[in-house]
Order: sequence, then C-alpha cells, then structure tokens
Amino acid sequence: MSNSPGGANPNPPSLEKRLPIALALMMLVLLAWQYFFKPPPGPKPVTPADQKPAAAQVTQKPAAAQTGPIAASEESSSPVNRTQAATEVTSEIDTALYHVVFSNRGAVATSWVLKKYRDDTGKPLQLIAHAADVPLPFALDFPGQKPAFDANTVLYQPTLSPDGLTITYTYSDGQTSVQKSFSFAKDSYLSQVKSSVLVNGTPVPALLMWRGGFGDAKVRNAYANQHTVRFDTAAGKLVTKTAKDAKNGPVTDSGAYTFAGLEDNFFAAVALPAGASNLEVRTYSDSLNPPGESKPEPFVGAGLATGAQNDISLFVGPKDVDILKSVNPKLSQLIDWGFFGVIAKPLFIWLKYTRDHWTFNYGWAIILVTLIINLALFPFRLSSLKSARKMQKLQPQIQAINARYKNISMRDPKKAEQNQEIMALYKENGVNPVGGCLPMLVQIPFFYAFYRVLAIAIELRHAPWLWVPDLSSAETLPIHLLPIILIATQFFSQKLTPAAGVDPNQQKMMMFMPLMFGFMFYYASAGLVLYWLTGNVVGIVQQLIINRFMPTPTPPPPPPATKAPVKRTVKK
Repeated sequence: MSNSPGGANPNPPSLEKRLPIALALMMLVLLAWQYFFKPPPGPKPVTPADQKPAAAQVTQKPAAAQTGPIAASEESSSPVNRTQAATEVTSEIDTALYHVVFSNRGAVATSWVLKKYRDDTGKPLQLIAHAADVPLPFALDFPGQKPAFDANTVLYQPTLSPDGLTITYTYSDGQTSVQKSFSFAKDSYLSQVKSSVLVNGTPVPALLMWRGGFGDAKVRNAYANQHTVRFDTAAGKLVTKTAKDAKNGPVTDSGAYTFAGLEDNFFAAVALPAGASNLEVRTYSDSLNPPGESKPEPFVGAGLATGAQNDISLFVGPKDVDILKSVNPKLSQLIDWGFFGVIAKPLFIWLKYTRDHWTFNYGWAIILVTLIINLALFPFRLSSLKSARKMQKLQPQIQAINARYKNISMRDPKKAEQNQEIMALYKENGVNPVGGCLPMLVQIPFFYAFYRVLAIAIELRHAPWLWVPDLSSAETLPIHLLPIILIATQFFSQKLTPAAGVDPNQQKMMMFMPLMFGFMFYYASAGLVLYWLTGNVVGIVQQLIINRFMPTPTPPPPPPATKAPVKRTVKK
C-alpha cells in the first residue's frame, strides 16, 4: 500500500460523499455529449436493385405499401441511446439459391424460399409455415431473465452492409439493447447468424427459434416427418426428437454437438457453432392445422443458442450428399441411412451411378438394379425350390403321419409326438422345413435399404417414371396402379410356387397374402412398390424356367394309414 506524503493513510470519501459527485459528473458528460455530438442522421434509402444477376440483390420495402425507403429512426430530439424504427419494413434478399424476406418487427424471417426446389404443388419450396400465435423464425426465447419489452414485437432499426449481403437489426430502449445480424453468400446454403441481448451492458442468454414446423408442408403427413436433430460428437451418433417429446413442454438438450437444428426427410436448417462452443437445442411442440386436415396436429420447433451471445453458421438447404460435403464435411452426418446403412448407402450410390451412366431415369435404374439383385439371389431361390421338391416326395408319408393323429387336439401331449415324427422324417431325408422362407429372409435387408433410400435421398424426390411424377411418394392417380399390378403378380407367383407340406387350411389363408401386400403397399412410395413388383416379375420368370427343367415329381402311393397306438391301462 502506498503512503501519502505526510506519512498517514487518509480515509477515502464515504459513499454519501462520492454519490453526488458521481451524479454531477455524469450530468456534465451527458450535457457535453449532446452539445458536441449531435444524433446521427437516419439511414439513407436503399438503392433500387439494378445490379447484375450474378450478384445477390437486397431490397427493403415498408410492410404496408411495399414501396419506398427504409423508415428512419426516431427524431433527432430522442435520446441517442434509444434505437428503434418508426414504421414496419421488410427486407428481401435474393441470391442464386435463396429468396428470403425479413421483417424489422421482431427482426424475424417471414419467408425462406429455396429457388432450386419445388413443393408438391410445383411452386418454389417455402420452408416457413405461417401460423397464428406461433413466433416466426429467429424470434427470441429467454429461458431466464427477460427484457422489460417484448423483443419479438418491437420495431428494430435495419442497417445494410456496403456489400449488400448483411442485414443488421438493432433495438435499444436505453437500458436493454438487442442486435441480430444475418450474413449471406452469393452462391452458398451457408449463412452467418449472430444475436446478442444486453441489459445494462450485461449479456442475457436467449435462444433463436424456428417454430411451427419446417420443410415441405405440402407432403402427406408432413408433421410426422419433422424432427429436431443434433449430432452428439462424443457418442458419434445422430439424435432426433419429435413434437411428441415436447408435448408436456419444451425439452432442452445441450452439449458438444457438431450441429443441431430442424429437419424433415429431405431438407434441414441446422446450426454449426463457432469454434468450440457448446450448442443448446430446445424442442417445442406447436398444435397447428395442416393444409387439408380437419384437426390440429403437433408440429415440431427448435430453439438454438451458443451461450450468452449467439454466433452460428446456419445451413438451410437440401440434404444432398454432394452439397453437404461441399458446405461442411460434418454435415454429411445429417443423412441417416438407418439400421441397414451398410446396404442402404452403397445401394444409393449404385442407383445414382446407374441413373447417371445407363438409364438416365431413377425408375428404370430401380428396375435394373432390382433385376441384378434378384439374379444374384437366384441360388437361394434354387435351394428353396430343391427343398420344396423333397418335401413334395415326402407328402404321402407326412399325410400318413397326420392321419394317425387326425383326432388329436392341439393341446394333447401326443401332438408333440406327431411333430417329432415329422421332424425325424425331414432329418432322415435331408429336408430343411424352413428352406422355403430363405429367399424372403434374404430380401428383407434390401427391402429396408430401398425404403430408406427412397425416404431420405433427395435425388429421388420428384424423380418421375412413366405415369409416376414422384418415386419417393405414393402415386397421385385416383387408383394406384402399381399396387394393383403387384397384387396380380403376387397371386400368380404364389400359384407357381410349390407349397409342399402346408396344411390345406393354411393354403387358404395364404391366398389372402397378396391382398395384404397390396394393402401394405397402397400408400407406400411408388419407387418401393416398383422394387417389389420388379422382384415379383423376375421371380415369376425364374419359377417358370425352374418348373420347366425341374418338373414336380410324381409322388409314390401313400402307405396304408394306421391308427395311432392307444395305451391301455389294466385295472387291478
């Protein structure tokens, strides 16, 4: 501690003495500031968008008349530390990939259109679903302390950067200041988003929200295909949540996530945190009436934050493998190939190659690839047929065994003896009773792989084939033709395939299987029906060839039926 010249340590002034002095100095500073530094003039009107098509174009319009310059800030007589706009205006950003509209009322996005993609009605794809009482994208959610005003309804002052690619929104009431900035590139799906809220200079945490659903709202059951998504870096896996997870209120997760945000089957809006920042993602549920539906359905929403102040790279675009890798290799994890991903991903690459180099159409690519798969699985079908032929030769002996136990109920212990005799007969003649199921079991991984590819590969979205406009969704005709053709081929295939060893009652039940398949596939994606239908046709051709060269053997005459031995008890 330093000493005074006199050697004594003088007592510091008390709080009561320092406070009036501090207030007087503050008044002097404010008066001098207003005298020497006049309030800055409002922003100049935006130059009309007459730039070259290659450059991003930014226009701003008043919300009411949609014409004229940006509204000026408050009059010069207002205090300099208050920043807000006098009227509501919109700002439009038009790049090679986006057409985005912002409003300064709440500094939110009112429209986000992907130029290179269409919805199911043929219009440019709108990713934002407008709904009453649901905040628009980039509205703020305060998990703790809140400002004295509603930050999602006040009029922010917009400012454009010199290059015309960044919009900054600022609002301040003198004590609380809120700022948001959105920076775009001319030809990229990646933008930069920042936001901060300061109360008396102290940062206040707030999440940036995207509520009311996301993606193509025109698809069937759109709400069921939307999730919040995050990639857990530590666990190395993709984690999703639906609106049902937040039915009792918002659910929050935070951690070292590679990215987090919203997705549907084909599009995503995800944030990548700057540096090593953790990400907080909150899942919301909003009950909305989807188009064409009579009752409300739960739509998912997301809130994102990187801490007291938000600084994120925002990807909003298609889940296209090549685009995701070019934007950021980490984003390729957005495509979840599912349980049989080891088959689904190579299958997609194979389909894409076939389409690009051979068929030039995904429908014909599905048919060609299915043909090759079925030819490769032909040995399993042949093995199944050989097993069926052996069972046909054993039919007289099996019938004799069944005749001996004809009047035995299923609960009778002797029924087990009947099954043991039949299994012993199979073993003695080298017959595998489940051999006929082998081709179906082998097909299951490929079936799921096709289902997954058609559900998530955007390359097959709106891919046409003959009368089908979109292979990734169900047919649009009043009567779906592909499922009906599939039922017919299923009946014919079942009639050609030997059903040795099958109980007559079970054979009658099997006749309903084609109808069950038709019901199951009626609203499935046309590409999946095309895959199964092609497999049926190939199977029919194979079965006809096999039946020609391996005719059904003539069974020997059955041995005389004998009754099952009856044990007698001797009364003593």
